[in-house]
Amino acid sequence: MARNALLSVPAFCFFAVNLLVLLHLRQIAAGHDYNDALRKSILFFEGQRSGKLPPDQRLRWRRDSALHDGATAGVDLTGGYYDAGDNIKFGFPMAFTTTMLSWSVIDFGKTMGPELGNALKAVRWGTDYLLKATSKIGNGVIFVQVGDPYSDHNCWERPEDMDTLRTVFKIDGSHPGSDVAGETAAALAAASIVFRSRDPAYSSLLLNRAVTVFQFADKHRGAYSNSLRRAVCPFYCDVNGYQDELLWAAAWLHKASRRRQYREYIVRNEVVLRAGDTINEFGWDNKHAGINVLLSKEVLMGRANYFASFKQNADGFICSILPGISHPQVQYSPGGLIYKAGGSNMQHVTSLSFLLLAYSNYLSHANKVVPCGGTTATPALLKHLSKRQVDYILGDNPLGMSYMVGYGAHYPQRIHHRGSSLPSVSAHPAHIACKAGSQYFLSPNPNPNKLVGAVVGGPTNNTDSFPDSRPFFQQSEPTTYINAPLVGLLSFFSAHP
Repeated sequence: MARNALLSVPAFCFFAVNLLVLLHLRQIAAGHDYNDALRKSILFFEGQRSGKLPPDQRLRWRRDSALHDGATAGVDLTGGYYDAGDNIKFGFPMAFTTTMLSWSVIDFGKTMGPELGNALKAVRWGTDYLLKATSKIGNGVIFVQVGDPYSDHNCWERPEDMDTLRTVFKIDGSHPGSDVAGETAAALAAASIVFRSRDPAYSSLLLNRAVTVFQFADKHRGAYSNSLRRAVCPFYCDVNGYQDELLWAAAWLHKASRRRQYREYIVRNEVVLRAGDTINEFGWDNKHAGINVLLSKEVLMGRANYFASFKQNADGFICSILPGISHPQVQYSPGGLIYKAGGSNMQHVTSLSFLLLAYSNYLSHANKVVPCGGTTATPALLKHLSKRQVDYILGDNPLGMSYMVGYGAHYPQRIHHRGSSLPSVSAHPAHIACKAGSQYFLSPNPNPNKLVGAVVGGPTNNTDSFPDSRPFFQQSEPTTYINAPLVGLLSFFSAHP
């Protein structure tokens, strides 16, 4: 979500500094166990589950929580994911997380091996909730959030103990939210592809719901931030506008349904909905680069020349993040990490790296490269750049530490996460009240419960520094949308180290 205005690093300096850094890294010689990292990156989502936990729940320190969500609105809104270290269910980032988990399976599921089943469960946990959240779409209502963020952020409580306000927030015809509705439609459409051959009936349900939700998003145009204001801002305020989500949803519906109407919608609205905007950013708020990369696959396969301008945009995106010739809004740290100003930098690292890898695969199949001035972006270069980011996360960095909890010998111990930092229900069965949890938040001790696979926000400046401290939430808080793109990346590199 953050906007940057930083100068890029000259190519020679970047690679020279990287060479010096790499010579001193602890883990570079041994390489990484990408299979282990993949398993853990998916396991993390079990730690973020809300609702009634299934018998095969593997992170056993978590218990059932928020079992009455939606009751005040007369609808079952149990389930879904807590987006980060708090206990709110924000629909916008949850839907984006589900879309990216689905895209990870679509493009990289063949190399997930025994972890494919767990990845499918992670997708379905998200879509089951999104189906509940859109169950009243026939009445023109979509539920987009459960929990009052100010009430929640005033406490440091386990999700199992929650006594904060579980207010239900919705959008409708008079209070539109094309952004969150569009992302929800995209998630449902993408997941319908995931389950097309695995569970045809469920896939059809997802696709049909996606169609209806998209119609609602397109008919009632507007940003949900304007409708809900204080409930979503400044937490997941739509800074970028809702237009990209409409195109993003149409792109996934086109891919999932092959219906001509979505192709025509995309072509007709390309300029109106600003397909070429802010090409060097991709995340829960800005989908433009993702739209361009997703649609470019068909162009590269020689099947969709009517999307040629999207490929041009995708090529521009690739050039904008190459080290040495990158756009002023993208910088690289001395240790080689993609860096954009603002908090939770790893969300940019994993999302942008996912697009680099996906595009490199599309280019490889078409035997194409991307000209970037005096540089040529080959598929091999893009794979190398994305792998460099993954390896940085796993420990190839100046601190020699993994930013994934439970991976490697040295990783964050004091992550900004309520359930992880408070004693588990089994260790402390008694209720821990709102302010009683503050002592654990302020404690210098490591978290008692290991949220295996959680990737934290990481360095948020260009010095590769990291304070392993709960109060520094921009650096120490994990999120579902950091991990979701990483699942696809780790899947690929587990088969192509």
